[in-house]
Formats: sequence, C-alpha cells, structure tokens
Amino acid sequence: MTTNSTSASRASSRISSMSRFLVLAAIVGMLAACGSVPLPPMEVAPPRPAAAAGTPTAPDDGAPLPGPIVQGRSRWQPVRWSELPGFDTDETYEAWNAWLKSCERAPAPFAALCPEVRRLSLASPQEQRAWMMQRLQPYRVEPLNGPAEGLLTGYYEPMLEASRRPTASQNVPLYRPPATLGSRRPWYTRQEIDTLPEARAALRGREIAYVADPLDALVLQIQGSGRVRIAEPDGSVRTVRLAFAGSNDQPYRSVGGWLLQQGLLRDASWPGIKAWAVQNPQRVNEMLWSNPRTVFFREEPLSEFDASFGPRGAQGVPLTPGRSIAVDKDSIPYGTPVWLVSQGPVTSLQRLVLAQDTGSAITGAVRADYFAGWGPEAGELAGRLKQPLRLWVLWPK
Repeated sequence: MTTNSTSASRASSRISSMSRFLVLAAIVGMLAACGSVPLPPMEVAPPRPAAAAGTPTAPDDGAPLPGPIVQGRSRWQPVRWSELPGFDTDETYEAWNAWLKSCERAPAPFAALCPEVRRLSLASPQEQRAWMMQRLQPYRVEPLNGPAEGLLTGYYEPMLEASRRPTASQNVPLYRPPATLGSRRPWYTRQEIDTLPEARAALRGREIAYVADPLDALVLQIQGSGRVRIAEPDGSVRTVRLAFAGSNDQPYRSVGGWLLQQGLLRDASWPGIKAWAVQNPQRVNEMLWSNPRTVFFREEPLSEFDASFGPRGAQGVPLTPGRSIAVDKDSIPYGTPVWLVSQGPVTSLQRLVLAQDTGSAITGAVRADYFAGWGPEAGELAGRLKQPLRLWVLWPK
C-alpha cells in the first residue's frame, strides 16, 4: 500500500511530535510513582562524537561475534553495530516510551535491563546508543530459507462516527462477541452473519453501535481496534475505544486481492477500494463477503490519558505511534527492540522500534506491520504502506 510523499511527511511529523509528548508523559508518571525509591546506579558510557558515514561505531567491532540463533521460523545472524543503516542518526528517545511500555510486561531476557532502560529515559540519543552497544548484540533476521528482505505494511487506529441506535444513515452494526461464539469453530462467515436467520438471532442485542459505511466497519475489523464517537439517545456524544474481543475464526481474505483477481481494480489501496465501492454500490456486498472473517469488539472508556496512546497490542501494553510494530511472535518475541529499515515510495525508515503486537496476516521471519497512530493521516500512511523490509533484533549479551 502506497501514499504520496506529502502525506508521508505529515504523518512522520505528527508521529515525531506525538512521541516526544509521550516520552515526557511517561517520565512524569514514572518520577511520581517511583520518586521515593531510587533506582540502582548504573554505568553509562560517555557520549561519543557522531561518526562519519560508514565509520564503525561499536567499541567491540573487532571482537569475535557470537554464533547464530534459530528462533522459530527465523535465523538470527550476528552482525557488527556498524552494519545497521542509520543507527547513528535515529532519535532513539522517541522509541524510549515504547520500551518503557514493554518493561511493564517485560519478557525474561529483558526484565533485568528494565531498571537501566528507565534510568536512560532522560539520556541523550548518543548515551542511549552507547548503552545499547554495551548491553545488546544486533542480529540480522533471516528466514530459514529464502532472501533476508521481507515486507513492511502499516496499520492504525481508525476514528469513526457512530450512533448508539440505528438511524437511516447509520445502520451498519458493530458487535460484541455472541454468547454462542465458542459453541462452533469456526463460527458463521461474514456472508452467513448477514443472511442466515440463526446467525442474526445469535447477534441480536449484541450491537455496540452503528456506523454509516460498511467499508469503515471492515477497516475497523481489519485494524483490530478504533476510536468511535458515539451519539447517545439523549443527544450526548461519547468517545470510546472499541478493542478486539474475538473473531469468528474464519480465514482472512483481502478484499483488495479479490478486486485484483476479478480484474476490477488496479489500485488495491484503501483509497482505491473505497473509490471502487462508490462507483459500484450494487457489488459492495459481494466484495465484503469475499472476506469471511469478522471481528467482534469490546467497548472501553477513553480517558484523556489513554487517548495519548494506541490500543493495547498482543504483548498487553499500549502501542506507540511510529515505534511499535506487529511481528510473527514465533520469529521475534514480544518486547524485543528491533532495528527496522525500509525504503520505498511511501516513506523511508531507519529506526528503533519495539515488537509489541501481532496479526493474522503477519507471518514469516522478515515481516512487520508498522503502527502509524490514529486519524486520517495515519490511515493514509498505513493504507498505502507496502514496501521492502529488513530487520535486526537487538538481543541481550
């Protein structure tokens, strides 16, 4: 999926400013909670002058490398820090909030490092990079068979308008899980939910809210969560988060792929799909039913503080725009810091990110979904992002 450079630039700017705010918010909360309990002292290497392009940066560039690691569907090949493109220029403090979030549910290999991660929240990018080079070893992620280059896509948190009760214009329901969801696996397909009386009966009374566009409902299901402004019967409006609460266990099929196979579309981005739907309203259901998978939601309050973060990913911590990715958890464990490099028509990325989520379509060693944030600009970036990817995991020494 692709976007124009102007939209990518706006999204990148928004993500950068948002990340700075989140870092400061996390620091304030951390100091308030832990001010009476001093963290253990740690040694941090002094800042190093910025290296010229191509200059080795790690103090152990001449030391022997450890052996490779096989992790699930991937093989990790040890490399020098100097092999990570752009490592000397990333504003790593923007990723530190995501790392602090991962420390809330740190996996065993990283738990011992979390006190140091917290201490480094106020450090400069140079100090943070020096610490990473002291404590972590980079490994290039490769599939067990095949090329090391993979695929980067994007996802985001949609923002929708909805009504608590159906209206003439808002009559597409968003559902809680039905009580009978576990009684049959897989549950009814998308088409059966729309057409079978027994499926419709099982969902009666499970409606959370109603939106106007069935494609918006599909986008919300594919993304897994979203922010919804719900007009209540008394005229008030509440903004809530609809979070993933289950699925019908049917396989996911891309509606864009179906349109391409039918020869109906050349641009299978979401803007292209929506344009086709406007021109072909009589075939929208046929397109929607090509994807049998349906997602159910739970409604969560969205406080001002919660609104500063994304939804909780599969690791169980809130996602950070521009610094959280979804991965194949069998290839890269949750909570792992990852160096991500991707260059293409949509954007150019060389940055530290955290593996904090997964998705049904995110499979394979070198595969990631980039969390772009929320709102129209994030949706534009995520909807068009589809470009080559290289990954390096940063693993404790």
